[in-house]
Amino acid sequence: MKADITGVILAGGQATRMAGKDKGLVMVNHIPLYRYVLDGLAPQVGTVLLNANRNIALYRQSGLRVVSDSMPGYPGPLAGMLAGLQAAPTQWVVFAPCDVPVFPGDLVQRLWDGKREALAAFASAGGREHPAFALLHRVLISQLEAFLAQGERKVMLFFNRIAAERVIFPVKNPNFHNLNTPLDVQNWVKT
Repeated sequence: MKADITGVILAGGQATRMAGKDKGLVMVNHIPLYRYVLDGLAPQVGTVLLNANRNIALYRQSGLRVVSDSMPGYPGPLAGMLAGLQAAPTQWVVFAPCDVPVFPGDLVQRLWDGKREALAAFASAGGREHPAFALLHRVLISQLEAFLAQGERKVMLFFNRIAAERVIFPVKNPNFHNLNTPLDVQNWVKT
């Protein structure tokens, strides 16, 4: 199964709460944040792509293929998912945000098992949705393009429309804890 799934790290946002710094490149214990995600995702998939809209040359130094949004203006994670789906060499694509350094080592397997017959599945833990951790089939490209063309941007609204499966993960700190602000990073480094 692993070889049949492409992983995509979502690092294409504006990071307004991170004082404009590119979140994926923010250093956490002298390591760029996206590297934590790469290290957690790579063993679970056949190949990893990175979605970014700035600092492309820096991200390419990782050796990863970098894909940018096809829509201008930083339209959000769904645009990154669309870019990842369009670029993936496999039918199934799993997504992970660049600002969550710790997530389950069986993320992909659980999403795969939990999707049942659906074309998409997303993570949920402790009563909170984590829709940027998602597994989608490439057949959804046209539906996602149409959704974005209508000006829609909300990930959960799209997932509800396509009947994505919610996959419940056990609550284990610090799984799924995202680092949105410089203070989040400082607090993370202290722990």
